[in-house]
Amino acid sequence: MASTMLSLASVSPSASLSTHETPKGKVKLGRSFLSLNKERNNLFAKTESFGRISMVAAVNVSKFEGVTMAPPDPILGVSEAFKASTNQSKLNLGVGAYRTEELQPYVLDVVKKAENLMIERGENKEYLPIEGLAAFNKVTAELLFGADNPVIKQQKVSTVQGLSGTGSLRLAAALIERYFPGAKVLISSPTWGNHKNIFNDSRVPWSEYRYYDPKTVGLDFEGMISDIKAAPEGSFVLLHGCAHNPTGIDPTPDQWEKIADVIQEKNHIPFFDVAYQGFASGSLDTDAASVRLFAARGLELLVAQSYSKNLGLYAERIGAINVVCTSSDTATRVKSQLKRIARPMYSNPPVHGARIVANVVGDPTLFGEWKAEMEMMAGRIKNVRQKLYDNLTAKDKSGKDWSFILKQIGMFSFTGLNKAQTENMTNKWHVYMTKDGRISLAGLSLAKCEYLSDAIIDSYHNVS
Repeated sequence: MASTMLSLASVSPSASLSTHETPKGKVKLGRSFLSLNKERNNLFAKTESFGRISMVAAVNVSKFEGVTMAPPDPILGVSEAFKASTNQSKLNLGVGAYRTEELQPYVLDVVKKAENLMIERGENKEYLPIEGLAAFNKVTAELLFGADNPVIKQQKVSTVQGLSGTGSLRLAAALIERYFPGAKVLISSPTWGNHKNIFNDSRVPWSEYRYYDPKTVGLDFEGMISDIKAAPEGSFVLLHGCAHNPTGIDPTPDQWEKIADVIQEKNHIPFFDVAYQGFASGSLDTDAASVRLFAARGLELLVAQSYSKNLGLYAERIGAINVVCTSSDTATRVKSQLKRIARPMYSNPPVHGARIVANVVGDPTLFGEWKAEMEMMAGRIKNVRQKLYDNLTAKDKSGKDWSFILKQIGMFSFTGLNKAQTENMTNKWHVYMTKDGRISLAGLSLAKCEYLSDAIIDSYHNVS
């Protein structure tokens, strides 16, 4: 804490008098005055300079006094509230992290095997290059686009290891701000809450395009197309590659074709966020189909990747940013600038998660085991989704159509509940979720589906 010395003149008119300015009839200030007042008030101190004595008050004032309290993160704050609750029926459906049927964190067996390989090899902890682990970047780009894709064969992809999906998006945002000044990013309404924070902090302007239709609890495809058409030419269009967060609503293959048509006509630049490849449908190729469609059209595009969900590497912060260019020369220059941006930001990425990915994706045996585990995880979520739907339709006698739950995909379901209804879910039923009505089915067990359906039905029908 900084110590600010305040003149006693601001406290008492007589306190500003010096020893040689004492008016007639006034008591002369001196050492005895300070001694007498020491016991009464310890705030005052004496200083002497050239025969003058002045009175000062010491007050502790922080140089950070102007820093206000930030609001809790709308997603991570849910987990904090959940942990603070002592209710035995509580459910954490906020954070998108996979849980077992017993609602415990799950470390993939294939990840354990990959880590054992690292120990056996005695690999060191030296700094990685700025762009990350070369073996990781290679298998990551091949996993996304397919090893035989022309963009891979012709070296048109610039891949840089990033700090999971968030860090990879942040690198791309900084690239946009630096080399496309004034360009706008179009973001779906709604979208993952951190998207807006990333572009705000990167000073990249953004606007929203229609995506969710509350009337159908489905995709507002016409609104989406209309808004993308109306955007300034050359805008970046942020798209969720699969398992849209928070809605779980994805375009159909035909709709993806039409989206690509409009983006191509308007000379926009597609910018994909791929956080759930293989985890949404259980198939790596199916979940990458949207990205590959755009690449096959010869479009330049950006793709942020994350291995948090599909390999359960949440805390390893492992992902990548890929930029598809028209030539290998352009890709080389783009990579050089991504490295330049990363250097003062975090210098170089962590190695542990990168080696896990390189070992799993680069080894045919481990790769096969990984695909089987992904199918298992995706299958558990599909089963929970079906069970929740079955319970809702059996218990709700109002005739409401709950089929949208089955049409959604991935770990999230957009329930259609409003803020007041979600507050009832938490306050009355101890179901912790985000205020936009999104629930993470990864945090739900088959045994808890009936309880959750009771909470949803009560909140939907009894809270306006």
